[in-house]
Amino acid sequence: MADPSTYRPSPGTIPEAPGVYKFRDAGRRVIYVGKAKSLRSRLNSYFADLAGLHPRTRQMVTTAASVEWTVVGTEVEALQLEYNWIKEFDPRFNVRYRDDKSYPVLAVTLHEEFPRLHVYRGPRRKGVRYFGPYAHAWAIRETLDLLLRVFPARTCSAGVFKRHGQIGRPCLLGYIDKCSAPCVGRVTADEHRSIVEDFCDFLAGRTDLMMKRLEREMSAASEELEFERAARLRDDLAALRRAMEKQAVVLGDGTDADVVAFAHDDLEAAVQVFHVRGGRVRGQRGWVIDKIEELDEAGLVDQFLGQFYGDQAEEDDQTGGSAVPREVLVPALPEDAEAVGDWLSRLRGSRVNVRIPQRGDKKALMETVERNAKEAFTQHKLRRAGDLTARSAALQELQDNLGLDTAPLRIECIDISHIQGSDVVASLVVFEDGLARKSEYRRFAIKEAATEGDVASIAEVVRRRFARYKSETANDDPGVPDHRPGIDPETGKPRKFAYPPNLLVVDGAGPQANAAADVLAGLGIQDVAVIGLAKRLEEVWLPVEPEPAILPRTSEALYLLQRVRDEAHRFAIAYHRQKRSKRMTTSALDEVPGLGQTRKSALIKHFGSLKRLRGASVAEISEVPGIGTRTAEAVHAALTGAAPATMDAQDAPEGQS
Repeated sequence: MADPSTYRPSPGTIPEAPGVYKFRDAGRRVIYVGKAKSLRSRLNSYFADLAGLHPRTRQMVTTAASVEWTVVGTEVEALQLEYNWIKEFDPRFNVRYRDDKSYPVLAVTLHEEFPRLHVYRGPRRKGVRYFGPYAHAWAIRETLDLLLRVFPARTCSAGVFKRHGQIGRPCLLGYIDKCSAPCVGRVTADEHRSIVEDFCDFLAGRTDLMMKRLEREMSAASEELEFERAARLRDDLAALRRAMEKQAVVLGDGTDADVVAFAHDDLEAAVQVFHVRGGRVRGQRGWVIDKIEELDEAGLVDQFLGQFYGDQAEEDDQTGGSAVPREVLVPALPEDAEAVGDWLSRLRGSRVNVRIPQRGDKKALMETVERNAKEAFTQHKLRRAGDLTARSAALQELQDNLGLDTAPLRIECIDISHIQGSDVVASLVVFEDGLARKSEYRRFAIKEAATEGDVASIAEVVRRRFARYKSETANDDPGVPDHRPGIDPETGKPRKFAYPPNLLVVDGAGPQANAAADVLAGLGIQDVAVIGLAKRLEEVWLPVEPEPAILPRTSEALYLLQRVRDEAHRFAIAYHRQKRSKRMTTSALDEVPGLGQTRKSALIKHFGSLKRLRGASVAEISEVPGIGTRTAEAVHAALTGAAPATMDAQDAPEGQS
């Protein structure tokens, strides 16, 4: 544990200007990024009496080994630079407002010839329009089911769409008039796109125009004595009204706003956001985060707005939309509210107001969001999984039981997977502060030791992982301007193996632990502890020790090691299955001369399976891009046992000339 006084800068050397600062650990890794209106007063607060600091702040300053800062011209620049550095360095002591689950949205693939409506989770893509997020996927499906009666757009996957186009018959939705069946040509691409655009207009809030248009069409049909068509339009109107009832009007003036509320204590905070578009609640999100510093509501608002809308702006760049609303309603204004408003206005491209609702419907909605935040916070307190105290206890127990100098804040685990020595692969998973850090997971295909058993495979993975670590850190030159440890100066991205673990766990007993320790010793790495975790009795094996260490069955340390080992096992099995499936899928095509992996994959992707490819004719195979007639004949022959049609008589097998 470092003493903050050893790296405290002289108070007179810290400028009083606005800026952004970084705390680094002993390995020069950035562990915390913050901004300040006055760098001097803000940084001096970190070097006060340790006993008076917030627990997480105290942990941060004692983990850090240095601090540095960058002066900027305005508070708006400080906001932008802080967000960029948090995204670039991903400091583990900074709060990241990542969803604890991926909220479902309704996606419309406008970039396709026949756009598709579907439930989606994941990163935003260019050319796709999104509506939501929704709290539950069933809410999207229920809304879709109502609206497809009026907007019969395609909802099927690309494979289903192509298959029904080939057989010339629509799916069930096409027969019950909940799809216009563009797959079989019932409507043209332009007609289908018009249906989709009307659907998007309705969900975007232009509901009155749609309702009035249907009412006019219904009246006209009735006057022309087309009573069946008028009845269908009447039912369509009823379906639209039911869909609108599910998105209750909360603000009658068509307000475009996000309403943010918090519930918090000294260590944690729950955040709830209601997205109101066109006066209706279109979506809701929630997070529970650890508080790094002693923040009041104004400080939480400042921290949240900077990170949340920074991420939203990046999604907007990819999708071409604007997720920043005209108003952001908050329970308290941050100290730099004017700068935050200017920054949000830049992101949106027009004026954004950040304010506290004082009365009326907006005040009532804020109270509703606050109740949701308090309920979410109460539920979180009842769950043990995210308990910071439990994670801290586990790390402390590991330090005590294994005799480590410090708590193992970064743990890496290696596991080997194979079936009787075939397709041998390995996984490496990373946990920091007791939580999985999936962005740093790595997979290895075993090369040299594939036939030598698990112990040799463990040694190969450790050698490859730490050889990369040594080569990447050897290139770090602190004398280079803008030097950033662990960051590739050419790409600006983090290097894959730039940071060593405090504790390396290998799946196995003494031999596996000894093999890993021998490799580290051979590489001259002495500050990484190694243990083996045996599955049978959950024994912890230390290198060289003849007997295992037995941790108490109810200890938090053992629970953590089990989670790390099980995650490595899951990740290894997933990679092994992927490799085995890929090999088995294309093995029948291996004997075709001149057919590489790219064209094998193209064939399987085009036909969907090896069985369908085997039943295809030469003409059908040759339709695949990149597959000529001669290659198609060779593929057909390899799968069916027939001789290629273009084979000369003297080249044919005996008895076939």
